[in-house]
Amino acid sequence: MATESMATEHAPTASEYIVHHLTHLTSGKQTNIIDLSIVNIDTLIWSIGIGIVGSLLMFIAARRATSGVPGRFQAMVESVVEMVEDQSKAIVHGNRRFIAPLALTVFVWVLLMNSLDFLPVDLFHNLFALAGIGHSVEYFRPVPTADLNGTFGISLGVLILMLFYSVKIKGIGGWSHELVSAPFGTSKNPIFALLLGIANLSMQLIEFIAKTVSLAMRLFGNMYAGELLFMLIALMGAAWTGWNTQSILLGGAHIIAGSVWAIFHILIVLLQAFIFMMLTLVYLGQAHESH
Repeated sequence: MATESMATEHAPTASEYIVHHLTHLTSGKQTNIIDLSIVNIDTLIWSIGIGIVGSLLMFIAARRATSGVPGRFQAMVESVVEMVEDQSKAIVHGNRRFIAPLALTVFVWVLLMNSLDFLPVDLFHNLFALAGIGHSVEYFRPVPTADLNGTFGISLGVLILMLFYSVKIKGIGGWSHELVSAPFGTSKNPIFALLLGIANLSMQLIEFIAKTVSLAMRLFGNMYAGELLFMLIALMGAAWTGWNTQSILLGGAHIIAGSVWAIFHILIVLLQAFIFMMLTLVYLGQAHESH
């Protein structure tokens, strides 16, 4: 009885449980809202690891591809490749030798990272405890896309490609002229031309920032909310106190809500990967066009 009482006393509350699982394994303690000296180690491990896994899967699919009747794996990969190729062809009007494979990489990578949300909430904490390293790895989050740092890293990569293709397609002179002449145009009057140039440049900078921020926030917000809901549903099952009405109702709600949300979350995982890929194509397609 004393042991049970101590275990209950030291058990985390619902808020402590959620905060614990939403805390990253970091290289140090963050003291400011923006601290570039801090690295979320778990996000790096999973994003790089999943990137390698995705590359190996596509490599295996390419090596095993046959001209005959395809197997299930080859058929699935071919469907994804065809879908990405059709979308890139419709959006990007120019050389797509790099952009189409890039869009495929983004889709597969984000999809696999999103899919980590289906792993049990306490899986890695229990594994670390069994391995005897739970005391040294107290925090560990396995979903890189539920970390704003991870999604911002990808969106910054898209921003760099947008700038690269803007200069490559239009030339440094053409792109510089576009920065100060679109969307409001220019004027032959030097004063109006200067004012319009400042306004156009401001709008262009705001557009680049908005694209980058919205691309990162959209993916992060959906995956973070999904992860949080999984934890709240898990807490319903953890509220079991015996064969009483409240526990039975919470346990039943835990099973039903968990099943429904898991099925619905499959759509979210797929949809968010598709949206991120589509927006990447749209932004790179816009970099090919002149205003």
